[in-house]
This record gives sequence, structure tokens and C-alpha cells, in this order.
Amino acid sequence: MGKKLDLSGLTDHEAEHVLQVVQRDMRLRQKEEERLSELRQELDDEGSRCLLLSRQSCFNVRCCIRCCSPFTFLLNPKRQCRDCRYNVCKACCIYNKRDKAWLCSACQKSR
Repeated sequence: MGKKLDLSGLTDHEAEHVLQVVQRDMRLRQKEEERLSELRQELDDEGSRCLLLSRQSCFNVRCCIRCCSPFTFLLNPKRQCRDCRYNVCKACCIYNKRDKAWLCSACQKSR
């Protein structure tokens, strides 16, 4: 990456094409950086919300920490996320085959 390229041998058309490729790359990198920034903010907000809810007496024993839906024995059983250790419902978690454990949607995004 630290090397300078000698582009003096390019035709005007080739130089224009190289410039377009570099500009497109810069736009894509900026877009990706914005997407990652939004994702970080979303995860920070989710973490703050979960922290507040978990401080409520027995909230996470009765309800999903992610979507606040109540747990039921057969229809919506609770599962514990391997990473954050919060209880989540079946709609808010994914089974990770490699770890053989459940992960909530927020921890899955973090990974």
C-alpha cells in the first residue's frame, strides 16, 4: 500500500478510468463506515436499554430482554444467550451450531 504507482504512461482515457475506480472505492468505503457507525450506535442503544430493563425486579425472568414479549412454557420458551446471559425468546435468538449455544440477535450482530 505504501508504494507510489507511476501512472505517467497511461492515456487520458485510462487515467480517467483509474480515477473513476478510485472515486467509487472511496464512496463505498465511506458508505461502509457509515453503516458500521450506525450499527455500533444501534448496539450501544440496545445495550443501554437492556441494562435498564435488567435492573427491574424479575423482568428478564418473565419477559424477553430484546422484544419484551412474555415467556410461555410451550409457545415462547426462554433461552439464555451465551454471550450476554440475558433470557431471550425464540424470535430474538439464533442457534449457533459451532458454539452449540443460543445467541441473541444483538450478540449475533456484535460478533
